[in-house]
Amino acid sequence: MLFREHLGELSAALSAPAPSGAERAAEPGHLLVATSDREVVGFAHVLVLEDGHDRIAHLEQVSVLPEHGRRGLGARLVRAAAEEARWDGFDRLTLCTYRDVPWNAPFYARIGFEVVEPRGVLGELRDRERSRGLDEAGERVVMALPLGHR
Repeated sequence: MLFREHLGELSAALSAPAPSGAERAAEPGHLLVATSDREVVGFAHVLVLEDGHDRIAHLEQVSVLPEHGRRGLGARLVRAAAEEARWDGFDRLTLCTYRDVPWNAPFYARIGFEVVEPRGVLGELRDRERSRGLDEAGERVVMALPLGHR
């Protein structure tokens, strides 16, 4: 709903059917869910990307039901995803997002993410996004959050 309001008709053109929970869970990485009264109200999906000999924790998607928005749940999911990645030995958590959508890059920057140059597998990921037309809705950036050591 928020993307439709912000991006207009272009958001519908960019929408593809979302993967099911089972499809997400089958990918390397982890899926964190937030519940309220036993109902799933949000999730964070982190993929493990292979980049040569390096493995990258990549925040593929964070989503919160609109009626549960504006309560800090998205930020808590992102922080929990970062902590899980740190615990798994990753030194950073990456993501791709829109630079100027208020609940995208500015939101992640407040959590500590910084824009980085897309290299290797992250550059390939951006190329796939461009080929799917995601850049038509606005400038996309790759961001990373340093995780420190356990």
